Amino acid sequence: MRRSGWPILLVWLLALAALAFFAIRHLQVSTDLRSFMPPPQTAEQKLLMEQIGDGPGSRLLLLSIEGAPEGQLANLSRGLADALRKDAGHFEQVVNGAFDPAALDDALLPYRYLLSPTLDTHALDADYLGEQLQQRVEDLASPAAALLKPLLRRDPTLETLVLAERWSPPKAPALRDGVWFSSDGHALLLAQTRGAGFDPAAQGAALDALEAAFAALPERGAAKLAISGPGYFTVLINAKTRAEADRLGAISTIGFVLLLLLAYRSLATLLLAALPVLSGGLAGIAALAFGFGSAHGITLAFGFTLLGVAQEYPIRLLSHRRAGEDAVASARALWPLLATAIVSAAIAYLAFFASGVAGLQQLAVFTIAGLLVAGFSTRYLLPRVLPARFRDVADSRAIAAATRWLDRVPRPRWLPWLLLAVGLLVLWRAPGSLWQNDLAALTPVPQDLLLRDAKLRGELGAPDVRYLLVLHAADADGVLALSESLEPELDTLVKQGALDAAEVPSRYLPSLQTQRARQAKLPDTATLDAALAEAARELPFRAGLFAPFVADVERARALAPLTAERFAATPLGTRLASMLVRRDDGWLGLGTLSGVHDAAALAAFAESTHGRVGLLDLKAASESLVVAYRERILHALGLALALLALTVVVALRSVRRAWHVLAPMSLATVLVFVVERAAGISLSLFHLVALTLAAGLGLHYALFFERPVADAAEARRTLHATLVCVLSALLVFGLQAWSSLPVLRAIGLTVALGVGFHFCLSILMARSVR
Repeated sequence: MRRSGWPILLVWLLALAALAFFAIRHLQVSTDLRSFMPPPQTAEQKLLMEQIGDGPGSRLLLLSIEGAPEGQLANLSRGLADALRKDAGHFEQVVNGAFDPAALDDALLPYRYLLSPTLDTHALDADYLGEQLQQRVEDLASPAAALLKPLLRRDPTLETLVLAERWSPPKAPALRDGVWFSSDGHALLLAQTRGAGFDPAAQGAALDALEAAFAALPERGAAKLAISGPGYFTVLINAKTRAEADRLGAISTIGFVLLLLLAYRSLATLLLAALPVLSGGLAGIAALAFGFGSAHGITLAFGFTLLGVAQEYPIRLLSHRRAGEDAVASARALWPLLATAIVSAAIAYLAFFASGVAGLQQLAVFTIAGLLVAGFSTRYLLPRVLPARFRDVADSRAIAAATRWLDRVPRPRWLPWLLLAVGLLVLWRAPGSLWQNDLAALTPVPQDLLLRDAKLRGELGAPDVRYLLVLHAADADGVLALSESLEPELDTLVKQGALDAAEVPSRYLPSLQTQRARQAKLPDTATLDAALAEAARELPFRAGLFAPFVADVERARALAPLTAERFAATPLGTRLASMLVRRDDGWLGLGTLSGVHDAAALAAFAESTHGRVGLLDLKAASESLVVAYRERILHALGLALALLALTVVVALRSVRRAWHVLAPMSLATVLVFVVERAAGISLSLFHLVALTLAAGLGLHYALFFERPVADAAEARRTLHATLVCVLSALLVFGLQAWSSLPVLRAIGLTVALGVGFHFCLSILMARSVR
């Protein structure tokens, strides 16, 4: 390095340190996947986006404890449920079949006769009370006596337990030793997390707390905890994706470093050549911190992937240096063509900003800022710090031999047209659907975990994650009244086998009208005292024992009916709150369904309500959202392609030259489609992102191969630079193409195919004009 290069290098490194400090201090990394979803356009899509993160089904964890005797499992179930209920920061509700005294706090307890359906079919008269008290005598002689004694004076009819049973899952498992058990003898629990269902960070924290609580249980012994549910799958897939990406990234980084050492034979040159890419990455992060304040983790992962185009800038400079020529002069001669490539790639990535999706807009800002900084630092900084001594790659015998071989390759003008015609024919006859609309297919869960989830969901009667009943009314109480009117019809559908169970808002809170009707049936104190005296005449209860019960009934007679807002302050309020959604034009009630066997019968039932009830198919709504998303991306990419073509024409000042740059890139993109469709691959958003990256790489190849060269040595330098770029891209993305994860495989396979086709067609079509 020249002596004048050291101050420049020092200032450059200090600037990078300052950028890194700014990014760390100001950028927050988000993990909510909804930021990568398009803005909802319909009411169903809006509701879908809410349910993906905050819906009760998406936040439900299904738990199973196994590997110990039944008595020990029951104790572990109770201990785990108690520990999770105390962890209000991570869990909203935990149920395991055991009676939870906190479900009805002291202030809410007098409301029990307004909330319970008992008074709909019975009166608090001597006959009914006599039956109940006789049953209590028998209960006190049973093992359940310890549970009943604290309730007896205030609640001799056990209305608290009636409500506890009503507020349990509609199709609860078998109850043994006071807790739920599966058919194969495992203790079962349901836990609803507080964090959003598709937020890996929030779900990961909840799972860590869950596992820590289980590990801390005394006498755990050999018992094991099995977990399932959407949040668990989110964390599992996120961790697996990160681990595989890190592993492939480490292997490809080692291979890339070895490749550059082989190509340039200088460790110092290699380290210096990394500075422009590092500068671009830090500049992109700083741009996100300045413009957005936060960014999704996927934005950063994809951003660094797309920024892979920038690795070609220093490679071009290193390979195109002439013997005896200063690096600054080499960069100046290279700059017009390199600047065209940089601007063209930035225009292509600008399509993401036009998508209207927050995550892709962040991706555009990151990538464009990174490309510009990497390009300008390659032009103005890197040449001034490179060593003065270097090896002219034009002198390489291997490159000379490769050049001679390529010169002998025939280049018939009709071959590209034949490839295009065959490609279009293959696309026409390709198997399977063109587009992948199922989001679940992009993040597949292992089959054994899916089977376990289905089994646990069936045992627990947990809500179906696909279907929701949506109730429409003017206010919250209207939703509750409508919900009450639907319960008999839903019970009929359950009996007919259309579904296993339904859970609607009125299951937790009756309408105001129903509460007032039940309240009117409550006897006054004198009447109730007389009924109690007659009912207990021949039973072993002392006089005045049930005074707290009489006082509660009298208080209930004067209570104002319980509203949804008041109920929200109770321990069960969060469950009801998740089922009531305010809208500008009214309220929505969400009914969860378990074990849907006949969706057509449910749809017919919803249609018979004349718009008051709708059946929301979350899978169909998500697919419609993906379709709308893809259309916006394709429109944006079409606009970007037009701007890209205009940029190349203006830069090259020749439509003919621009054609020989854009034609290989376009045909290569079509051939990537052809190969993937011929293999039966349906294309997703990730394929579109990868095609954009491949096009950015391919544009470089076509630009430099199309460029007239002064001598054969410069042609060898061009080939050397392009081969290093192609091999490095094939190394990085070829490894990803073998990934077991669909997202990484889609990106890797698409870019690897694109790079191969772009390289071959750039040679075939650009050189054929000379």
